[in-house]
Amino acid sequence: MRTVIALSAALALSACGAATASDDAAGAAEAAPAASVALLSTAELAALLEDDNIRLIDVRRDEEVAEGMIPGAEHIMLDDFDPAALDLSDGREVVLYCRSGRRSGIAAERLAEHTGETARHLDGGILAWEEAGLPVSTPE
Repeated sequence: MRTVIALSAALALSACGAATASDDAAGAAEAAPAASVALLSTAELAALLEDDNIRLIDVRRDEEVAEGMIPGAEHIMLDDFDPAALDLSDGREVVLYCRSGRRSGIAAERLAEHTGETARHLDGGILAWEEAGLPVSTPE
């Protein structure tokens, strides 16, 4: 009953009251698109790597990376991945990957939230990359 009364009061007040600064801010927040996460296919990532204008980050654990990684990638474990600590000043787009796509999706969500821009990661992870017959190198 208390909820019904509160809702009725809120509706009555909103119907006859003037907009406030907080109403304007709430409306602006709703109008602004939320940062999103997008998937890249293995073919799309392979093409991007040819242009050398991306920063590829492998978010897998150390023991997984020891088995091989996509050439040119750098390694930052998901547990250590802090988008605020990334130097994004060189203008390269950050693309993330992991084993299957789950952890890189989490990292991409963090990155998108931090930058307010769409973050992309490899659909299917390195498993899909290897299945497509694309190169993997062993770190030194």
